[in-house]
Amino acid sequence: MIKVKKEGILLEKTALDFENDGVLNPGIIKEGNTVHMFYRAVTTGNFSTIGYCELEGPLKVKKRWEMPIISVSESYESHGVEDPRIVEIDGTYYLTYVAFDGVNALGALATSTDLMHFEKKGLIVPQLALDEFKALVCSFPELNPKYIRYARHFKQEEKVYMWDKDVIFFPRKINGKFHLLHRIHPGIQIVSVTNLEDLTKEFWDNYFTDLPKHIVLDPIHELHESSYIGGGCPPIETEDGWLLIYHGVHDTTQGFVYSACAALLDLNDPQKEIARLPDELFKPDLKWELKGVTDNVVFPTGTALFDDTLYIYYGAADKYIACASVQLSELLTELKLYKK
Repeated sequence: MIKVKKEGILLEKTALDFENDGVLNPGIIKEGNTVHMFYRAVTTGNFSTIGYCELEGPLKVKKRWEMPIISVSESYESHGVEDPRIVEIDGTYYLTYVAFDGVNALGALATSTDLMHFEKKGLIVPQLALDEFKALVCSFPELNPKYIRYARHFKQEEKVYMWDKDVIFFPRKINGKFHLLHRIHPGIQIVSVTNLEDLTKEFWDNYFTDLPKHIVLDPIHELHESSYIGGGCPPIETEDGWLLIYHGVHDTTQGFVYSACAALLDLNDPQKEIARLPDELFKPDLKWELKGVTDNVVFPTGTALFDDTLYIYYGAADKYIACASVQLSELLTELKLYKK
């Protein structure tokens, strides 16, 4: 049995204009004893920017900016920049986020060399018309039928694209290539490129001609991930494989419930699933996880490893930033009991 310790709430909203309605879903990068936190800050009307906080050790807040570190500046993110994740590769920090224009939610990228100044690189996911995606998924009878179901979920409005969120880099190149996870309902897909400039419309058109080949994980368990799954934290490299903390969602009479889940992917071929826990790693069960802007949510987006203790930072009920901890060795031992 894995022992998960809920460490409590780390950040709450403040009276500052940019975060007066909630804070959630932080991207995390650890350097020495310092944990850098880039979090989604929500203002009245559900418009988001990205705030910055520095922790001393895994849990002690040392510094918190009184203004966003990344704000809205482009038309494709006119309604907000949301849910950052961050990794460092060869001296460059890659921060991915959801760009929301009020209709479409798509993965975007910003880079930095000092964690203080970020250059936006634009959308890096496909801008695939919803009708085009519907026709595409119908051509693959082997696909989980929920791909078609979720393709029908969105309203028919002008320039509606298939939502592609939870874009997450692996923290190093694998076989000389960047590897990224992304999420089109109901599963998690993967893409690899030698250069990020290769993520062109032509590339994505070719990618979607063989969509089933690129699926890493689809929902398989009847309870905690019965509705859909999505990326969570950047993968963690271990001797046993890439540890992926992701989120699972299931529908209940009280609405959707979001839980934290865990899987192992092959080190050299991360499209290959090695193992997956049969139950959630942890779920909403505390008052501040059960009630908030969105009830029944724990949404993991970043981790920091101190010795053998893995700290998992997550959004709680879309209102708070909280943390849970688990022994990494214990988690890996448990995962290996459920190899595919």
